[in-house]
Amino acid sequence: MKLVTVSEIMIPSEKVITIPSLETVRNCLKVMQDKQVKSIIVEKDNAHDAYGIVTYTNILDAIFAQDGDMDLLNVYDIATKPIIQVSSELNIRYAAQLMINNNVNRLLVTGNSELLGLLSMNDIVAVLMKFAQE
Repeated sequence: MKLVTVSEIMIPSEKVITIPSLETVRNCLKVMQDKQVKSIIVEKDNAHDAYGIVTYTNILDAIFAQDGDMDLLNVYDIATKPIIQVSSELNIRYAAQLMINNNVNRLLVTGNSELLGLLSMNDIVAVLMKFAQE
């Protein structure tokens, strides 16, 4: 299989949906529904902070398993933070290994601590399927 880097298949930052950490879980769900996404990146609060991620799993755990209130909980209460970050020049083979080893479906792509994009397991599988058809 030919070398494919994260930058070649990632979702670019302009298309990545983000949300401030102080938003309510209800507003987060609304944004996810409006944008038709299964996850949303939690913005850094300052230059020394880390990015986070909220997925359906985080929301279901907070609301149902933990009996939380979506109007009282903020995004930072339920987010997975820090999210695993990778370089845009990383071989997707290693990105896939990171996902498998850490039981995650998405990796944040950063450069100089700034958001460059998002890589999902679906993006990697799509490349694999393309190669399988060649």
